[in-house]
Amino acid sequence: MAEAARRTLYRPMTSRSPDEPHRAATPLELFFDLCFVVAVAQAAAGLHHAVTEAHLGQGVLGFLMVFFAIWWAWMNFSWFASAYDNDDVAYRLTTMVQIAGALVLAAGVPRAFEHGDYRLITLGYVVMRLAMVTQWLRVARQDPPRRVTALRFAAGITLVQVGWVVRLLLPAPWDFRFFFVLVACELLVPLWAERTAPTRWHPHHIAERYSLFTLIVLGESVLAATLAVESALETGQLAPLVWLAAAGLVIVFGMWWLYFERPAHDLLTSFRAAFRWGYGHYFILAAAAAVGAGLAAAADFHSHTSHVSGVTAAYAVAVPVAVYLVSLFLLQICPHYRGLVVYAFPVVVVLVLLAPLGPAPIQVIALLTAALTTLVVVVGRLPAANPRLSAAHPRPDATGSPPTR
Repeated sequence: MAEAARRTLYRPMTSRSPDEPHRAATPLELFFDLCFVVAVAQAAAGLHHAVTEAHLGQGVLGFLMVFFAIWWAWMNFSWFASAYDNDDVAYRLTTMVQIAGALVLAAGVPRAFEHGDYRLITLGYVVMRLAMVTQWLRVARQDPPRRVTALRFAAGITLVQVGWVVRLLLPAPWDFRFFFVLVACELLVPLWAERTAPTRWHPHHIAERYSLFTLIVLGESVLAATLAVESALETGQLAPLVWLAAAGLVIVFGMWWLYFERPAHDLLTSFRAAFRWGYGHYFILAAAAAVGAGLAAAADFHSHTSHVSGVTAAYAVAVPVAVYLVSLFLLQICPHYRGLVVYAFPVVVVLVLLAPLGPAPIQVIALLTAALTTLVVVVGRLPAANPRLSAAHPRPDATGSPPTR
């Protein structure tokens, strides 16, 4: 009994097997995601208000900057956990420190959008990243084959965090320019560190983690749009808001269906493919969050509480939908499909971007999304038309696992 308790309190942080069967997200990882989505909701709310108040450039740029901090901290934790989650007390406590940092970041989002004050966001972000450094230092001590990799991660992350703090001391516009330098450094740290002895992440686990976070972000978009429509109903504009709500649901349903139509774990066949797929999800996740903000802005327009035109409000939905479709096309559609489905995606993206110039733009975008989803479902399940699907990427069985080959 004492030995079992000791193993629970402390377990060596050694690499987990990438072939481990039945690897699924843990309750701690799910809790981590739910807390992070608070920051996502704050960023989407800031974008919504910026669009409604006609501060488009400032709002979009602020959203992309804030979302990078959220996405990068979440992504680094997820890949680390896939390789090293030992679930002991120290690991759990360190993860909870990262969650606390995410909540501090979320609390700082309104000030960033309203006053350009990124001090609280930077504090929360640095807390999350330094907690990640402590995890890598544990790996350096307890996983000798990957000691150099872990030390590179720890050193690279620490140096970049110093840069984020220094950025707060820089005058405009150098603080803004230095932001992009630091983003590039953050993105390069894993590429540099993994060149020695690559970490052993689990493809099924990584695909599930990204899927779950995408699911939560899409759900947050539905919630944001619902709350906006609920508030707008008080103005008495019932009919246009009902149609807007219905169209918004069709759009989000289509986005969900397209993402989950094919399993993604079989795309993670190499580190190069995994980096491309993982980094590319910034655009998928940011676009998914922005769709909710756009639907909320459209609701404000129909309730006559917006300071932008109907075309601008419609583009607040059309642009993120187009970005989502393009990103999904490059990351998950092209590797899985060919023929009509591949040709249809660019056509639909162009039509989505043209929809705000015509009548009932949100409804048109909903119809285009539904038509594309229908095409993917119908044509994508015809083996004769898609031999790449039937041979290289068999559909999962009823349990969600790929058939044995």
